[in-house]
Amino acid sequence: MNLELRMIGTGSAFAKKYFNNNALLHDGDFTLLIDCGVTAPLALHQLGKSFADVDAVLITHIHADHVGGLEELAFKMKFTFNRKIKLYIAESLTQVLWEHSLKGGLYQEGEITSLEDLFEVCPLTPQQTYTLSEHIQVELIPTKHIPGKNSYSLYINDRFFYSADMIYDPDLLKYLVNERNCSMIFHDCQLEGRGEVHTTLEELMKLPEDIRRITYLMHYGDNKDEYQGRTGGMDFIEQGRSYSLP
Repeated sequence: MNLELRMIGTGSAFAKKYFNNNALLHDGDFTLLIDCGVTAPLALHQLGKSFADVDAVLITHIHADHVGGLEELAFKMKFTFNRKIKLYIAESLTQVLWEHSLKGGLYQEGEITSLEDLFEVCPLTPQQTYTLSEHIQVELIPTKHIPGKNSYSLYINDRFFYSADMIYDPDLLKYLVNERNCSMIFHDCQLEGRGEVHTTLEELMKLPEDIRRITYLMHYGDNKDEYQGRTGGMDFIEQGRSYSLP
């Protein structure tokens, strides 16, 4: 069956018109939330959904626009829905997520002292394929973002590449397309400035035409509309829209 990906947000970390770049991946019976940024609760609400509709969450890296909504998610699951949601996360990020992002707000002496008190933690080893549901398989691919901070993009069902925040890596994209049968790419896109921690539109436009043809742009700034028709044939992903995946 085809998977459905719904972007609950498509904006960069500092966008104001768009929510954080987070998504729902749905296979009919199972819904995975990909990243849970500060705006995720409101983004879900505006789509008529809530954390009650989510079966699991997968985190790509530790920045607020990707993990800032986890505190609300954890509290809602524990005290409203009375269940632990599965948390898929690279094994290298589990301790970092608790100690450096969540502990300050979630810790309660004798009640909440670790991630495991709130989530069914499922550590993932990069470059191994994991089955998350009957129709969803995911591989974490290490990609460079901020020096000293681990970040992992996603390769889903050996067909679909979903970038975390990453600097330009044309060799990886060419490898996935030419050697691993990738047929669709959702890529973060910095519209202006130098590509120090994100891939820029200027860089993506250097890709071969056959790769640009299957590449869609997300994680953009509020001035996205100014670039319509100036993207080398790559389409912008639209917030709130659902996309069928190969």
